[in-house]
Amino acid sequence: MAGLRTVASIVLALAVLAAFGAPAPLLVAGAMAAMVATFAISERVPKDQALTLALGFPTAVAAVSLGAVLNQYVVAGDLFFIALIFTAVYVRRFGDRGTALGLIGFQIYFVSLFVHARVGMLPELTGTLAAAFLGAAVGRFVLVRATPEGVLDRLRHAFRARLAQVVLIEAELVGEAAADRVEKTVDDLRRQTARLHECALMIQGRLDDGTRDAASAALLQRRIADAEIAAERLGLMLMKARDYEGADTLTLHLPDASALTAPTDSPIEDATTQRLRRDLAGLHLLITRLGPGAPGTALTVIRNRLLSYRDEENLPDAPLAVQDVFRCVGEAARAVLGLRLAINDGVDDESDDAPETTRSREEFEAEGLSIAAEEAGDEDEQPHGLDRPTTRAACQVAVGSALAIVGGEFLSSQRWYWAVLTCWVVFLNTSSTGEIVVKGYRRVLGTVCGVVAGVGLAGLVGHHTWTAFLLVLLCVFGMFFTAPLSYALMSFFVTAMLGLLYTLLNTYSAAVLVLRIEETALGASCGMIAALMVLPVRTGERTDQQLRAVLERLRDVSTAAVAQLSGGTPVDLLDMARDLDTALDELRRSTRPLTHPITPLRVRRRTARYVVAMLETCAYHARSLAATAELVPDSTRIAADPRLAGAVRRIHDNLDVLTAYLTDEQATGEVESGASIAAMLEGPQAAGPRPGTVTFRVLRHLQRLDEGVIGLARPLGVPVAGTERRRTAA
Repeated sequence: MAGLRTVASIVLALAVLAAFGAPAPLLVAGAMAAMVATFAISERVPKDQALTLALGFPTAVAAVSLGAVLNQYVVAGDLFFIALIFTAVYVRRFGDRGTALGLIGFQIYFVSLFVHARVGMLPELTGTLAAAFLGAAVGRFVLVRATPEGVLDRLRHAFRARLAQVVLIEAELVGEAAADRVEKTVDDLRRQTARLHECALMIQGRLDDGTRDAASAALLQRRIADAEIAAERLGLMLMKARDYEGADTLTLHLPDASALTAPTDSPIEDATTQRLRRDLAGLHLLITRLGPGAPGTALTVIRNRLLSYRDEENLPDAPLAVQDVFRCVGEAARAVLGLRLAINDGVDDESDDAPETTRSREEFEAEGLSIAAEEAGDEDEQPHGLDRPTTRAACQVAVGSALAIVGGEFLSSQRWYWAVLTCWVVFLNTSSTGEIVVKGYRRVLGTVCGVVAGVGLAGLVGHHTWTAFLLVLLCVFGMFFTAPLSYALMSFFVTAMLGLLYTLLNTYSAAVLVLRIEETALGASCGMIAALMVLPVRTGERTDQQLRAVLERLRDVSTAAVAQLSGGTPVDLLDMARDLDTALDELRRSTRPLTHPITPLRVRRRTARYVVAMLETCAYHARSLAATAELVPDSTRIAADPRLAGAVRRIHDNLDVLTAYLTDEQATGEVESGASIAAMLEGPQAAGPRPGTVTFRVLRHLQRLDEGVIGLARPLGVPVAGTERRRTAA
């Protein structure tokens, strides 16, 4: 969508400029300005986007005017450029609008340097900017319109597609043929489960703007969480039912987990295997037919059959592990029904409902009536002064840009600004020194490959202006399309586009593109030096900070969920679970420099991947606890069990110990291990709940969560009771 919107904006701007007979330099300036005016704005509500775009135009005019005036004064121009760079980064503290205006100011000033703007060109440049911003407005609000509701609707369709893919892969685990490709199937399941989770997080970020009220947002959030948890649990139970050696929750989250070994003889009987394969195909069909309209008689029959597995008497006569799979199929069908009702605003055909389907609908209605908007809690205390990330980044990029200007002038007095641009971009969306180093390396790699492509494209285009612009548009689309996938690929398309733009300006030569590589390498180096020398944020410090946040949220979710399962006061557990997921996602991003393929610290890389995978496993069990606890207040089948109150104490205490060691290396606590969670239950019935009950499922999640928390002690260097403390490896 971003690529299409940007291409449309550029085409409109070029069409207007061409109608007035603008020369090639103004066409280039208009195309670049339209691109900036489109991608800089990231607000979600159209009226906010319109206001930012309106404020961006005078900002752009001021930037190009100052660029034209100061272009002839080297020292004054360089000093102003550094001040502009500092300001553009500093204003990010004011949110999306500040970020957008800062980007527009910097990039349009850069455009003035690129086209060698002069004072006499200001009237034409102002008209060019007007055409560019007009094209950006039409492209955004007319041609490629993106409303919050529309974006959320597309994300819901994407979630449905991801959910269907997960179920298809899970179906491959059933049957004799699965034994030959178990490793690939599990790897595909791991990847698709992670993508499903990413899609759920994207939906979470769009709920407030894309739904009509807080109750609708909370309802959709709960249904998405139910479906995600049900799909992940189904995959885990399938692996266990197939008796794959080494199958556990961590298998779905650790990229380099040991390969599973399928047994020679399937523990599932042939008739049961066929039944399960048929039911998984039916579940997949239900997911693909989530849209509005009556589901049809065949789909109703399938839905009723799958939902019947929620009752013990409808389970097949099979081992307990196989019965767990069919229970999971029933819970997944229930989650799909809830998702359908949420998407269709509760409208659905109930004429052919079986008793189990009717009961599921009644449960959903009770949950929907209980959901009410809650006021947001107090905001966390924000850092001040140089501790504020935007202030620190502004100082770093200003120093790095000053170094890049000095070095760039030695390389070329005409195109020194490429070094400054590279220094600027390596600081975008980075929060630690390691991230800046990795981003700089990728920028250089993409630039080198892009120069090779640019040389070839420039030779093919020659003096065909509109052919060059067509290729520029393709490069722009490729730049935006690949940006979320690979920064190196994005840099490749940027550099290839620049080669074409130089051709349009009649300044192309192989030496210019080689200079581009040199300036890029210089700018990346200056950015790395500034990140290391000026108010540095070490990667270890950043990951420790994020790790503490994850552990604290994990403790909050697990404690609150068990409290509600024990009969405590209901709280918004799914919001807490999503806060945990958000913190874990930030930790995952902050550890990318440690897990990057080029890192020479192989042991540290394996440790970081293990810690993140273990935390993802713990988060899965915490989400499952939260989803189960959310059902307690309104369910007629799930009752609170006061015995669970003491089952989470050891988990809570161990998380506190882990957090203390991350805060203070001199901490002296120990992680405790011992009897199973089930053995810690209080009361006369502490012998253990019956398999298949909710209490049994809760205890299983608590047990896995307890094991996961204890398993974090070794890589974090925290002693377990009865062992010696080891040095931290992460």
